[in-house]
Amino acid sequence: MLDDNPVTDLTQDQCWDFLGQHEFGRLAFHLAGEVHITPVNYVVDGQRLIFRTAEGNKLLGVTMNNDVAFEADEFTDTEATSVVLRGSAETLEGDEADAVDNLPLRPWVATTKLVVVAITVSEMSGRRFALHKPWAHMRSQ
Repeated sequence: MLDDNPVTDLTQDQCWDFLGQHEFGRLAFHLAGEVHITPVNYVVDGQRLIFRTAEGNKLLGVTMNNDVAFEADEFTDTEATSVVLRGSAETLEGDEADAVDNLPLRPWVATTKLVVVAITVSEMSGRRFALHKPWAHMRSQ
């Protein structure tokens, strides 16, 4: 029997809690008239998301147009959760960038990422879905 309401909207506090419990998401940004999306590892710092990057398309994109979107999610066999946000990205410098060294944020890949970027959130939504997968038995293990 299916749940009467398989979709639950998350509160803002639940969205922030979810983001704080995870460290991997996808950043969407504009570059040269196109929308790009790339995975990043991040940390929550107050009401901002912080990530590190190096010179390249991601940094160029958020520098030329700071309007970004971000999504983090997880799923199990019975439930999926997704938090999506929009905001403004800015590179941090000086003491503000140095303070990030005290946060649990390190590159997952052994590369040098000296630029610190903060996303200030302007809107955020989250949902939790009770999954019903009648086709699951058909998938290869």
